[in-house]
Amino acid sequence: MAPRILLITSSLFGENGQSSTLAATFKAALAERDVQLIERDVIAEPLPHLTGPEMASWMTAPAERSAEQETLAALSDTLLAEVEASDLVVLAVPLYNLGIPSQLKAWFDRILRAGKTFQYTENGPVGLLEGKSGLILAARGGMYAGTELDSQTPHLRHMLGLIGINDVQAIYAEGLNMGDARKQASMDEAKQAIGHYVASRF
Repeated sequence: MAPRILLITSSLFGENGQSSTLAATFKAALAERDVQLIERDVIAEPLPHLTGPEMASWMTAPAERSAEQETLAALSDTLLAEVEASDLVVLAVPLYNLGIPSQLKAWFDRILRAGKTFQYTENGPVGLLEGKSGLILAARGGMYAGTELDSQTPHLRHMLGLIGINDVQAIYAEGLNMGDARKQASMDEAKQAIGHYVASRF
């Protein structure tokens, strides 16, 4: 069976965003590969912030859910099915105010579900979606990777790790707001790294 890839994009600027450019590069590299690609743009199809009633719907047995709870639970169930069916989860992510877009956090809030994607044990939480990999395509205006200000990468790794995705690689395009020459060099380097990743994996 062909590898199944889930590509999540989250730039407020749509196709004009730098992280979207990295995602487009990734897709182009896959053009002649035998893979199945599912795409979800959490900006074009924004998710509402998680609410108490929606979380309660997950904790209610399916047979006991009201019509409203069925509708609320269906949103998370759809997103979960996409992740569960994937071998590789790719996150194309801009850095906004040292963090991830709130729309992407809303996506994570619906796939990080106790009893579904992880479970609590006496030794702490254990991920239930083992055997999958993750790839972070990160676009940043400044230089943050490897510094204390890069809280984004650990956050993403921890959230993916919570559900059992611990094989996570990251490709960065940084310094994008630090002059045209630096931007071009950084994007070229990131695009080359994406090409190498796809060639070595698929």
